[in-house]
Amino acid sequence: MPEAHVEAPTAGSVILAGLLLKLGGYGFLKFLLPVFSIGTFYYLPLVYTLSCLSIVYASLSTLRQLDLKRIIAYSSIAHMNLGVLGIFSCNIQGIQGSLFLMIAHGLVSSAMFFMVGVLYDKYHTRLIDYYGGLAQVMPIFSAYLLVFCLSNVGLPGTCNFIGELLVFFGVLDINFLVTLIALIGTIISVLYTIFFYNRLVFGNIKIRYISA
Repeated sequence: MPEAHVEAPTAGSVILAGLLLKLGGYGFLKFLLPVFSIGTFYYLPLVYTLSCLSIVYASLSTLRQLDLKRIIAYSSIAHMNLGVLGIFSCNIQGIQGSLFLMIAHGLVSSAMFFMVGVLYDKYHTRLIDYYGGLAQVMPIFSAYLLVFCLSNVGLPGTCNFIGELLVFFGVLDINFLVTLIALIGTIISVLYTIFFYNRLVFGNIKIRYISA
């Protein structure tokens, strides 16, 4: 998925993050749980293990990315695996939280991909090392980006917070260790989101406007 986001144009990344990624969750809810319920419960430990590994691995990988689209793409992997945990918690809190999280993630990640597309059209690079000081030249853009970054980390009062909280409540009824590992991934998401926003918005201006 990170490769698909990097190679796709802005519109393709928005469609992929906002719509296509949610088809997997729809398939789980519409077909897997009601049709293969016995098999679902049999493979729950494997699903929990893979989801926890993916959350931690994707979150740690996000910290090391330099491409703006890759940062958001790996972040999307972590958030969608949290949604998978909610679906396979097999209780009403987890499933409702997963639905809310997928809707919120579709809005937030699509908006962030769109804003990265704006930066790419203006500066013709997505490498974060070349950015800095956007608050000095694009203050309104920086304010909108801050709102979406806060939503991405699940700050209370944002749309992601409700979904993540319900998912954690649902998974906590099933397994405390899985909940703890998912919380570690959420804490790491705060780190890479602060790194992402700080490198873009604050500091000195590093690149100039490049006309198309």
